[in-house]
Amino acid sequence: MLLSRCSIWCIFFLCLAACDLEISDFVSDKLTCSEGLSDCGMTDVSCLLQDEDTLHVQNLTAYFKLCCESTAPCTLCMGIDIEVNINLEKDMLDEDHSGQPGEDYNEEARTPKEEFVTTCYHAVNSMPVCKRVEFAINPITDPQQQHAEISLVITRPSGVSFGSQLFVYPKEASHLRQKITAPSLEEVCSQTLQEHVQECQVPTLSSIINPEMNRVELRPIERNDNHLSVCVQYERNGRCQKWNEMSIPLYSVTPCMCFQAWRENDQRSTRSQSCPFETSDFKSQKNVWDNISVSLAKGRINNYGTMLWWNLSAPCRLSGEVWLCHGQGIRQQLSIGTWRQNKEGLWERPGVFEDINTQLPPCVMVKVEGMTSELGPYYLKNSNRQRWILLLVCLMMLACLTVLVFYLLQGSIKKWAWSCRHGGVVKIEGRSHVVLVSPPDVDEGVSESVSQLGSLLGSHGFSVCVDQWNREKQCIMGPVPWLHSQLLEMKQRGGRVVLVLTRKASETAAEWTRQEAARTKAGDGSVPQTESPYSDVFVACLRLIHGVKQAGEARELFVLVRFDSKERKDRSLPELFQGLPLFHLPSQTQALLTGLSVSGSRRRLWTKRRRGSSDEFRAKNAEEEKLQSVLLS
Repeated sequence: MLLSRCSIWCIFFLCLAACDLEISDFVSDKLTCSEGLSDCGMTDVSCLLQDEDTLHVQNLTAYFKLCCESTAPCTLCMGIDIEVNINLEKDMLDEDHSGQPGEDYNEEARTPKEEFVTTCYHAVNSMPVCKRVEFAINPITDPQQQHAEISLVITRPSGVSFGSQLFVYPKEASHLRQKITAPSLEEVCSQTLQEHVQECQVPTLSSIINPEMNRVELRPIERNDNHLSVCVQYERNGRCQKWNEMSIPLYSVTPCMCFQAWRENDQRSTRSQSCPFETSDFKSQKNVWDNISVSLAKGRINNYGTMLWWNLSAPCRLSGEVWLCHGQGIRQQLSIGTWRQNKEGLWERPGVFEDINTQLPPCVMVKVEGMTSELGPYYLKNSNRQRWILLLVCLMMLACLTVLVFYLLQGSIKKWAWSCRHGGVVKIEGRSHVVLVSPPDVDEGVSESVSQLGSLLGSHGFSVCVDQWNREKQCIMGPVPWLHSQLLEMKQRGGRVVLVLTRKASETAAEWTRQEAARTKAGDGSVPQTESPYSDVFVACLRLIHGVKQAGEARELFVLVRFDSKERKDRSLPELFQGLPLFHLPSQTQALLTGLSVSGSRRRLWTKRRRGSSDEFRAKNAEEEKLQSVLLS
């Protein structure tokens, strides 16, 4: 077992011999003096000490090394090699001249001379730490020896860590001051020292390809590493992007993909890096080829020649060639030039072809190392084509918007079309005034139907006035003045009078027509009486219809409705109502709403005059005043 352990450490130190960082097999301060010096010792002294060194330092070399022991982790150490000047021949001559007469000289009995030198070091913005090396020069040393060497190894120097800068100098020879930099933790951990340096103990990942799930699964090698942070980078020196999943789709895997892992609760910045697909048999190169893109741009050189800029992007840096189509110019190498990584993590290689032939369409071809076929040709994007595509998209959006507006306004469009078929230029108003006149019936079912019709018209935006809802006003004003006030409002807002036909209403209209004809023939001015106490509004409407019908304006002012459940559709109309628009409810409810929405022509009785001579206008105006006087009589 002991032999096996020794073999492992021998192999370890043999491997480290090839590294840049020197390795020592001890973990405490050590002092080594060359031949001719004895009783060497090292002590800490204050940098403010006024004692001067007894010898002069001729040269100083400082460096860092790792101190390792089989039972302990490696630590950072600092080594200092000092060369001092010892002139033994001069010292012996001085001693001979100072000897007493008659005294026998015994070389072996001569006492060694004690000397010391002081070396200091300090980190940036810190107090110096000084080490005094004390030693004795052996009297048996060769008198012609001029120099001696002293080697110090300081473990865990104060204020020094991986990556720190340190200043080392002899106290009495500041001109020998040296600046040294400790190796960074990343540099140390990238060598074969990772398992033996405590600061390099970082988590590592293993990648397992799962062909059934079509992905690569990332797993920590140590089972207790549950709180890991992982980032993904393309190329070892690429930008590392945080990755919150422990799996990667196979179509995203490339040979240059690397992973970095670290513990979330670890304050050290050291991370492990692994690039598992660099030497694996996994065929990920196709993912790189499928994501190659080339863009072109045209420019000018000092207003003389034309140049073509090209930019190739891919997940990994590539080797290959780029050349102009039609055999122009020379081939440019992808491996020669600067690759840079964009915001999306892709690597880009820009280039330019100068003084190209503008008579030929600008395009390039690409040959990537490893591919059996060439890529391209890649053409300069046609801006005219883009403008045509943009115009086509705008036209399609306009067509969709037109269809949407037509769908939302189809009700109003239908009303406008209906009004065109029924004559004239009209306008559509949603707040036309409608006067709903009940028949001279006392049936509660008829009254309920009239009320429902009034509510329906009101829900569709009409201003509705139902005679049976205004009995109180009719009693105060009188039925005829009340009707006249509603007609005046129709004059301002447009609208129609809606008469509800029932069997009783038809009989009343026929009887009124017969009596009116007899009265006109006999010259009797008596007014026929009706059975219903509320029939004055209905009779006033009959008189108005009779008056405006002679002027040909009755269709524009009056509308008839008949409830299908109350009356048969084939029932004939009285002579007075013939020629007026008739709607059967509820089967023709929509047609009624459309007809009432047309307000342009219905107001001509009150606000417009037909085109003609001034004599026709005065005759028509006189006729209207006569009709109003008849209504109010």
